[in-house]
Parts: sequence; C-alpha cells; structure tokens
Amino acid sequence: MARLDPHSYADDAQPRTKSFAWQATVDFPARVLRAEVTLYFAEPAAGGPLDLDTRELDIEAVQDASGGPLEFALHPADPVLGSRLEIAVPKCAEAIRIRYRTSPEASALQWLTPEQTLAKRHPYLFSQCQAIHARSVLPCQDTPSIRQTFTASLDVPASLRAVMAAAPLSREVHGERAVERFEMPQPIPPYLFALAVGDLASKDLSPRSRVWAEPAQLDAAAWEFERVEEHLRAAEALFGPYDWERFDLLVMPPSFPYGGMENPRLTFLTPSLLAGDRSLVNVVAHELAHSWTGNLVTNATAEHFWLNEGFTVFAERRILEALEGPEMAALHAAIGHQKLRQAFELHAEAPELTRLRTQLAGIDPDVAFSVVPYEKGYFFLKALEAVAGREAFDALLTRWLGAHRFGAVTTDDFLELVERESPGLLAKVDAPAWVDAPGLPAAFREPDSARLRAVLQQIGRAPATDATKDWSVTEWVLFLEAMPRPVSSAVCEELDATYALTAAKNADLLVSWLVLACESGFAGVLPRVEEVLGQTGRMKYLKPLYRALATHAETKPLAERLFAQHRAQYHPIAQQAVQHVLA
Repeated sequence: MARLDPHSYADDAQPRTKSFAWQATVDFPARVLRAEVTLYFAEPAAGGPLDLDTRELDIEAVQDASGGPLEFALHPADPVLGSRLEIAVPKCAEAIRIRYRTSPEASALQWLTPEQTLAKRHPYLFSQCQAIHARSVLPCQDTPSIRQTFTASLDVPASLRAVMAAAPLSREVHGERAVERFEMPQPIPPYLFALAVGDLASKDLSPRSRVWAEPAQLDAAAWEFERVEEHLRAAEALFGPYDWERFDLLVMPPSFPYGGMENPRLTFLTPSLLAGDRSLVNVVAHELAHSWTGNLVTNATAEHFWLNEGFTVFAERRILEALEGPEMAALHAAIGHQKLRQAFELHAEAPELTRLRTQLAGIDPDVAFSVVPYEKGYFFLKALEAVAGREAFDALLTRWLGAHRFGAVTTDDFLELVERESPGLLAKVDAPAWVDAPGLPAAFREPDSARLRAVLQQIGRAPATDATKDWSVTEWVLFLEAMPRPVSSAVCEELDATYALTAAKNADLLVSWLVLACESGFAGVLPRVEEVLGQTGRMKYLKPLYRALATHAETKPLAERLFAQHRAQYHPIAQQAVQHVLA
C-alpha cells in the first residue's frame, strides 16, 4: 500500500474511481452546495478501506449502491491535505454514494453578491479546483493520476444559468428553480472539474466555439476573441485533432484568480483580457494549447507540474509564431525570461523550488506556484528542439502525445521517451541541469531577435518617441520588465508624462509600469495602484503589486490596509497568495 500522490490520500491498493454522478443544489443565501455524489469503481472492490480527499465538507451519509449505510470516519484535518474520509467498502462493491454539504468557506468556490457583478442584480458562483481544491467541492480521489468521467446536475435559481466544463444536456425549469444537466464523456483529472452560475448570455464565435459572459460584457468579449477558430486551426495543424468537441470560453468576474483556466470544453478567462485591442489573446492560445498538453496528457502529481505548463508555454508560442511570426514569439519568450529571473530572486532562500522536478511533500502546491515550471520548462524544450531540429522534435512531441493520450505522466516518462526515440539528445543539452538542478544551466542561451535587441537598447532611460512609435504592447511590457530597479523619479516622471502609462488600458502593460514605479518609490502612481487592487483578483497582478508595496517601509502599511479592505472580494486562493506575500 502506498499513496499515489503527496497531495492526496488516494492509495494504490484501494479501488480507483472511473466515473462519478454528481447532483448539487446551489444555495446562494447559505453559500453552500447541498450535494450527493456516486463514485463508480474501475473494478469491483476487494473489500476494506477507501480513503478519499475532503476539505471542510459536512458528510451526512455514506451508502452502498442499494442505499444501505456504510461505516465511515472523517479524520482530523491536515493543513495542506484537508481531512481523510475513510469508508469501509464491502467486498465486490461497484459504487458508493455520499451525501454532504460544502462549507461557506470552501477553498474552490467563490460566492459573489449582486454588488460584485457588472449588472449588480444577481449573485454569482464559480469554482477553481486547481491544484487540490476539488476536495472542497466533492469527496474524491483528488489526484491528477486518477482520471474520471462524470455526469452532473445543478439545481439553480431559474433566473440564472449554470455552465460547466462538460457537455450541456438539458435545462428544465420548475417554478423558481431550474435543473441543468451535463456530461463529461472524456476522463479528466479532478482539478479540471469546473462550474459557474450567474446571469450569463452567450454568442457563437464559430461552429465549435462560443463565448459566455455577463450580458453587459458579451459584445466586447465576442469581439476580443473573434479569432478563436484561427487559433484552433493553427493548434490542430501543429498538434493534431482537437479531442474535446467544443472550445467554449467563459469571461469570469474580476475576482477570478488566474489569467485563464483550461477547463475542457469551457475555458475560464479573466476579464482583464478585454483590452479592446486583442493584445492579450495569447492567454487564449495558452489555454487552448492545454487541450493537448495538460488536459490530454496530464502531470501525474504537482511535483511534475512543468509537464503541463512548460509544454503548454512551448505550444502557445508555436501557435503565436504561426499566427503572428517568429519575432513576436521571441518577444514573448524574452518577457518569460525576465519573469523567470524574478522568480529565481524570489526563491533565493528555497532554490529547490526552481527545479523542474520538485519534491513537494508537506508543501501546498499553491504556495510553491511560480513561473518556473512555465518558463524554465519552455526553455528546456526549446533547448531540445534546437539540438534535435524542429522537424525531429515535432515528431517526438507527436509520439509523446500519442503514447499518453488521456493519461497521467511523470518526468521520467518523458525522459525515457526522449532517450528511446532520440538517443543522446538529453546528454547534449545536459538534461539533469534542467530537470534536477536549481536555476538555469550554464549553457543557457537567452532569447534573441532584431525587435528584442531594439527594445533592450532603450533600457535604463525614458526612450524617445521616435524609437517607440512602432512598439506593440508586448514590446512595452518587455521594456518595463527589463528596466533595472529602482529607476530615478525623473525617469519615472518622464515615462509617464510622455507615454501616459498610468492611464494605460492594457492590464499587463499597466501593472508592469505600476510595479516598476512602486519599486522605484514613485508615489505618483499610488492612487492608480489602489484602484487596480480594488478592481481585480488576478494573482498575476495582485502578487507583484502587493510585493512592490510591501518592500518599502513607507508603503507597507498601505499594502496591509488595502488587503484588509479588499480581501473579501478576492478568491480564497488569491487571499492565501497575498497573505504569503505580505508575510
């Protein structure tokens, strides 16, 4: 007997769930889900204990498939893993049924009041189950190493719509309530279980894609993501057929903690992408790429997270290269390199977290989260591609995806495939230095391109307008991220006076500027910083802004005051992240 995953109680000697049927009633006044789940096993049970992951669930009853009661025990909570639900499963059992309620503080769920939505008329609920938060929504084997199909029904107020990362089957209205049914026919890891309930409308973008949003935001979202079918076709040309039937998008409330979440069939996206100029749609390319790298082939545990994110950044930039050219892909890679260097500095006292293959027993994956698996993973794959040649490396990736389709993988699985298919390639790039050593290998080569060099020539000063007249938002973000810290107040004043950066509409550009200005002690941006921290819950923006404020004695009290003021509107995952920054 052994645990499959350091972040799950699932045991390899116990029955594995192959599918589940979930029914839930959404209770907005109580901020809970009243639910029942039936877990179906891959094989009849041998009899004995079954350990499930839970977090703050109120377990009301556990039954066998015919309704007979089963003995169970809910063990004391571990601060990272939550509570182990131990169930005595009879011999030859093929399924068990659990009735329970979620907690109003469920870590995966955010309940928004009407005042926190655009129209301010209806409440809103959404989930975020990555990395190990599905256990706060349903008792399960919450490890990506156990993929499962499911059916679901949601009982919601009839004035609202429910959507899930699954195929919609039906909607039945019964007076003031409605029941919406869904099915996910492809097996998924639990962290991709996703739902939202709110005042939602939709608009088709292509025969296999539509966008959902609050009605007041729908037209802007449809315009921003109008080219989604081009992204789909470009991705299929690179990685093979899209296996999930539909690629729908849901624009989330501002409190959504990520840029996007690759929930299959219904990708969740932050509203900060609605820049009005399609300059941030690379996030859509990233979430789409996850349809192959992550959703189709999934890291077996969080210790191999780079297999999801490094591969996806690689795929995302290949899609961007196909659509916008190699110069633009190189600029994005350069920004990634800047972010990676910043991550290394933040992990100076924990360099083991800058390895690709990590050891996370006892460590919350959300605490360990950084850009390292994204960007270091990307650069490792680029190093392999550079030595192997693009055509040979593409063939290798095709074999990787084909060999592990709808499966869960480890770093060793990838290294063994590369060595088998391309003997000697790993040695040529010094793979151990990438995978199991901190930082970057000595032979690492930084991104390079003509447009990139032109931007870097301007670093350290406020560039003249003739030098920037053709810059894209990407070039501006790169310039700001690459600026040495701190810069003088005179340079900050000149930058803002010349380019009105504090008034920027693009959120990536704006936050890069605000962080630089705060780290440089430029107080003129503080009112805008307060505004941004009160309007977004995206951790990509919250963490660097709060960190920039907290590093100066003059502004740390402001950071603490703003967090106390806005904490309730942030998702629980973001609350934890900001607490960690301020501590």
